[in-house]
Amino acid sequence: MTNLGDLEVFVRVIAAGSMSTAARDLGLSPAVVSKRIKRLEDKLGTRLLQRTTRQISLTEAGQGFHERVLTVLGGLEEAEAFASGRSSEVNGTLKISASTSFGRMHVAPHLKPFMEAHPDLAIHLVLSDEFTDIVGGGFDLAIRIAELNDSSLVARRLAPVRRVLCAAPSYLAAHGTPETLDDLKKHRCLPAHNHESWRLEGPTGPITLRPEGMLITNSSEVIREAVIAGLGIALRSTWDVGAELKTGKLVQVLPRYESSRNVALSAVYPSRQFLPAKVRLFIDYLAELYGPVPYWER
Repeated sequence: MTNLGDLEVFVRVIAAGSMSTAARDLGLSPAVVSKRIKRLEDKLGTRLLQRTTRQISLTEAGQGFHERVLTVLGGLEEAEAFASGRSSEVNGTLKISASTSFGRMHVAPHLKPFMEAHPDLAIHLVLSDEFTDIVGGGFDLAIRIAELNDSSLVARRLAPVRRVLCAAPSYLAAHGTPETLDDLKKHRCLPAHNHESWRLEGPTGPITLRPEGMLITNSSEVIREAVIAGLGIALRSTWDVGAELKTGKLVQVLPRYESSRNVALSAVYPSRQFLPAKVRLFIDYLAELYGPVPYWER
């Protein structure tokens, strides 16, 4: 039977992205980590990792093996918590992925109560606007704002997401307020990414626009600041600009049109028969924090 410690070393190497980093995290030497990975490969009779001087990557066999090992280790963690009656007492590290803006505005400010309730649990929060490979990155869960179609992952809806067209009063005073979607062609629009499509739903059903923007950036936060400064019209989530809409810094335009109602805020995690207590507790915490009518909508 395969040594359980070797499996844990293997998973840590994938999460860390290198043997040297994993060795440092585990308090082992890189040579010992390499030896244990080789022992695991010899035991299985197949190569799990492709190694170069700069990085490692999973082979096809390694990818499938990694997914199944995560299931095994997750089940063991849940079984230990159940058997010891410590289902609400969690420890170790909870690795979370979230988008940069949402993580900064609506995750980080709320970590303190959760961490104080679970003092033996460390949080590893990774913020990025790039698509995150949850399994390959060793994440316990990701907080995503999207239409979710990946059947290999499990998702729990945390809150609805509304995106509205908005602009600063100063911009509307200078350029006028659009009354129809066709009027947007005469205005400065601020798509979050170059060539981004705006998918809206209105009185006649769904419609897709491809606004032409004068500002090109890879940062959604730059677009946020630009629309507040009066540079143009943008399609923004209410979790992002709810405060500005309430105070009047921004005004909703064409209110009959909003983004697709299929987009939601969800907690996404690898499909496992047993969900680790630390993941379940954090998802429950977020679900209660946000809810069907999230605080930025109240």
